[in-house]
Amino acid sequence: MKVPPALISIFTKHLPPTSISYCALLWEEIPFHFHVKAPRTSKLGDFRYRKDQKIQTITLNSDLNPYQFLLTFIHEVAHLRTFERYGPVHAPHGKEWKKEFRQLLAPILVDSVFPKDILVPLRLHMQNPSASSARDLFLMKEMSKYDKKIMDSEETFLADLPAGQSFILQGRTFTKKETRRTRVMCEEVSTGKKFLVSRLAKVIPA
Repeated sequence: MKVPPALISIFTKHLPPTSISYCALLWEEIPFHFHVKAPRTSKLGDFRYRKDQKIQTITLNSDLNPYQFLLTFIHEVAHLRTFERYGPVHAPHGKEWKKEFRQLLAPILVDSVFPKDILVPLRLHMQNPSASSARDLFLMKEMSKYDKKIMDSEETFLADLPAGQSFILQGRTFTKKETRRTRVMCEEVSTGKKFLVSRLAKVIPA
């Protein structure tokens, strides 16, 4: 099946130029509905297998930089291929998906597609990819350098603040407490309420 012009237009807008033909090839091998959505705080992309649909659907957030968009695209296509090959009886991010993800990304894990500063942490990440690249602090720091919205000079990652440091997030002031794996326990100064915040949240030190 030939790639629709509308899909090529989306690829041209969001992907690194040197990756477009490869992503188009993946679509041609197993076609799927593809939509770019408004930014979602809970996820970068989405794939949900439905037995009642012959053609499955993949969605990605519109605010991802080209390299994050590409990585997330391959992540979701790996889900599609895993379901096509193994059916629904497998762990969502288990060994079958990891194998598909690594195999799909390998041909473009080169400096003609990804900048060298991303390639180093990305190659490490792909040795044992997790459910979300956002859990990899080293990788996300390098990825964030290419965000479409340039980070305000005052902003920093929550992970880089010391425990006890106050910071501002979405107009509210918090104090950083202990770190729990990928999230940080934070206390809102005005209410004393505690919240778990992603360690990759961009905050302004207070």
